[in-house]
Amino acid sequence: MSVTETLHPGPRRLPEPRALLRLIKPITWFPPMWAYLCGAVSSGVSPFSSLGLVVLGLLLAGPITCGMSQAANDWCDRHVDAVNEPDRPIPSGRVPGRWGLWIALAMSVLSLLIGWQLGPWGFGATCLAVAAAWGYSAEPIRLKRSGWWGPGLVGLSYETLPWITGAAVLAAGMPDARILIVALAYGIGAHGIMTLNDFKALEGDRVHGVNSLPVTLGPDRAARVACWIMAVPQVAVVGALVLWGAPIHAAIIAGLIGLQILAMRRMLTDPKGLAPWYNGTGVLLSVAGMMVAALALEGM
Repeated sequence: MSVTETLHPGPRRLPEPRALLRLIKPITWFPPMWAYLCGAVSSGVSPFSSLGLVVLGLLLAGPITCGMSQAANDWCDRHVDAVNEPDRPIPSGRVPGRWGLWIALAMSVLSLLIGWQLGPWGFGATCLAVAAAWGYSAEPIRLKRSGWWGPGLVGLSYETLPWITGAAVLAAGMPDARILIVALAYGIGAHGIMTLNDFKALEGDRVHGVNSLPVTLGPDRAARVACWIMAVPQVAVVGALVLWGAPIHAAIIAGLIGLQILAMRRMLTDPKGLAPWYNGTGVLLSVAGMMVAALALEGM
């Protein structure tokens, strides 16, 4: 190798290992893994009696399928990220060429293979999750261009689908209607969480025609809409649990909603600046409520 080649090694041909880990974003794995665990708990079947199905489902929901969706999104968003976050693995060149696409496709196949091991309910849910991931990010569908359909699809995929899957896999059949109602409510509420997540990409979304709610409504109105979408489904869960004879669990969730409202009031003073803060604090209260609801359903 010449001195010139040493000083200027040219384009990278293989991805950096740390860049690959960032590509599949471990921080995003928690919501679907938690929802799957909530589903398993709510089924009424002890997770410890089917520990293998629980662990395999958690791996599928988080590192494998959610990781795949992140790789697919980064590949399809590489031009937007070049504006918003040029240090990301693909626009920075640390995951060069078409490696991002190949990784997303390989992980899609892996998701389906692992989903097959969870029986018909697990495999069917995995097929839906893989289709949703590509439908959200890829042309010509690219639902993320809509501030309504995009976050809605992600919320249902991150919360409702894994919750129902966890319950169905452990119970080996269709979950109880009450489980479906609660899982749907938390999936709808996640629409608001995803809207707050869109604040970080505001400028790039404007440039590239991604009509997120922060772009179409403006930060202030979008934040208020997100708060309502997050709160109302949780209030519905409280009401449902009271009707189903679980007032203590309902009261705990009501208290968690109250704390979220306090956090929302602070976030609304500076939506663009404090949206990340709320996603790191207020969302944890909603997540805690999910498990409280799952424990209530377990005893019904």
